[in-house]
Amino acid sequence: MMELLQILLGAAIVIGIVLARRHMADFPAQKPEDYADDYLVLDMKKHLNGAMVCEGVIFGPTGRVTSSFVADFDVVWDGDTAEVREHFVYDDNTTQDRIWTIVLGEKGYFTATAPDVPGEAQGRKAGGTIRMQYPIRLPDDVGGHLLKTVDWIYLTADGTLINRSQFRKFGFKVAELVATIRQKDPQ
Repeated sequence: MMELLQILLGAAIVIGIVLARRHMADFPAQKPEDYADDYLVLDMKKHLNGAMVCEGVIFGPTGRVTSSFVADFDVVWDGDTAEVREHFVYDDNTTQDRIWTIVLGEKGYFTATAPDVPGEAQGRKAGGTIRMQYPIRLPDDVGGHLLKTVDWIYLTADGTLINRSQFRKFGFKVAELVATIRQKDPQ
């Protein structure tokens, strides 16, 4: 009986450490305030505007690359509202289209909607970063699962944006995306 209690206590301690690390020192623990004093200042109307190209990879739950993609973005601002048209081409030649509508609010806050996002994404810009949190529904051909998403976008010195997103189901990371977003080269 004493051995079983020791095993259970040990398991509880390990679980507690893992959960504490996730909430205090892992990707989800970042806050926009952590970047408020960055020397780079991301201006969504300037840095996320016009014809852009996005190139990235998607990692599965084991950390291995499961897919890569190239996407064309067309971002048009009308006052404090933007329409972001995205056209993705994946490495298996499948395509996906999404249209985001972003509405800027006060003090760096914004909301965003898209057809595969139930409800409204909540976002915040601070310093050289953007964080957006939202549920996303996967297409039916890949299971139609509803995932909790946290997107971070980081501005680099040359104006390129680095996007890192994590997707979770029941609190477990099931996928991660890393991509660059930059102005499309003039043709």
